[in-house]
Amino acid sequence: MRTVDRIREVTPPPMTEPEMEMARVAQRCIMEALDHSRAAEITVTTDKGELPSVRVPPAALKLIGQLLGAMSEGRSILLSPANREFSTVEAANFLNVSRPFVIKEIEAGRLRHRMVGTHRRIAFEDLIAYRDDMRGKQAAALDRMADDARDLGLEY
Repeated sequence: MRTVDRIREVTPPPMTEPEMEMARVAQRCIMEALDHSRAAEITVTTDKGELPSVRVPPAALKLIGQLLGAMSEGRSILLSPANREFSTVEAANFLNVSRPFVIKEIEAGRLRHRMVGTHRRIAFEDLIAYRDDMRGKQAAALDRMADDARDLGLEY
């Protein structure tokens, strides 16, 4: 496996409240610039007041804005190539479940995969689709439970 194909989870270092606000402001500025123009250049100011200009594709600026938004909320950031395939162990770690659970879901036909020799490989897009479907079902189940509790007069 090439290094660029590995998944990278980056936890931003702890940020102070002023740094989180700086990230929020930077995100808003970048996103507004992209909304109103085809901005492809940003200016970076150093501590000494120097103003180097950097040309950046609009798609990269949008990604930088999204990263700044996640950082300002203290969330982890996950970067992965779209065509990446996961082993069952990697998929289990990504979903925060056990490897036997992933294999059970594959064998039940709920999680798409392909075989590479004797090994199962799960495409990143299939893993994301499964995760989103699982989260949707969890939210629906919680809504049903809340409705049942209301019907039974068990509100809190």
